[in-house]
Amino acid sequence: MRAAIGRHERTRRAPVTERPSTPRPRAEAAEASGGTEERARRPARPSGYRISGVQGHVITELGRAIVSGRFAPGELLPREPDLMAEFAASRPSLREALKVLAAKGLIEMRQKVGTRVRPRDLWNTFDSDVLAWHFGEGDGTAALRDTMMRDLIELRLMIEPAAAQLATGRATIEDLRRIRAALHAMEAASGDLTVYAHADVAFHMAVFAASHNVLLGSFAHLVADFLHLSFSIQQQALKADKSIEDDIGQHRTVFEAITGGEGEAAARAMRDVILDGKDSLLAALK
Repeated sequence: MRAAIGRHERTRRAPVTERPSTPRPRAEAAEASGGTEERARRPARPSGYRISGVQGHVITELGRAIVSGRFAPGELLPREPDLMAEFAASRPSLREALKVLAAKGLIEMRQKVGTRVRPRDLWNTFDSDVLAWHFGEGDGTAALRDTMMRDLIELRLMIEPAAAQLATGRATIEDLRRIRAALHAMEAASGDLTVYAHADVAFHMAVFAASHNVLLGSFAHLVADFLHLSFSIQQQALKADKSIEDDIGQHRTVFEAITGGEGEAAARAMRDVILDGKDSLLAALK
């Protein structure tokens, strides 16, 4: 009887809980929900936070103030009452906003010390909100934007040609289908630069995925919003149909080299895509 009661107690104390579902990677979820145009309508937010209401106002304005240099790295933020007065926010809203900014790597909060701005190299730079604040309005933002774009180009030149070369030996039929679909989406969107930028990002994401390197795949999802910002700017310089056709042709060369298993050719073609994109980006930023 005692053993039976023990078994009953163990059963009662260990209820079955439902496991939360694991979210799909951004590119796969976007593809399943409707493709390139759907991504254009519903951009992903890797930060995972909804920025709205009073709390959203505090996050946005304080984030911009930090990124623009109003509050410099190492500097303590004003005391809570002062911030509450400046942003017309309650203490709970302010504290929740500060937690979000801490999660983005911008600040650190310590008891009896205060809230301090972290060094710039510790910020979550690829966070979609932090990126947007670098591209905002105000003094110094143009220099911040140009520096970010330069750093992105250098990073892409180091990584993407290698990803394309790896893809030549590892891409599956499904990988090739995804790259080709993104290329076709670019061709179909040649008259709509907003949709074209999303298709361009999808192409590069598909090449990263085709490398079948876990770290490169994670990196691709990390920089997807950064790539979209870059492409949206540089394609402002692609007004003429010929420029668009040239850009599509270069991406097609990357795809053909990957399909043909020509690793060095794929790396060269991807390097050409990045360098020509750099020229367009500089033209658009002038």
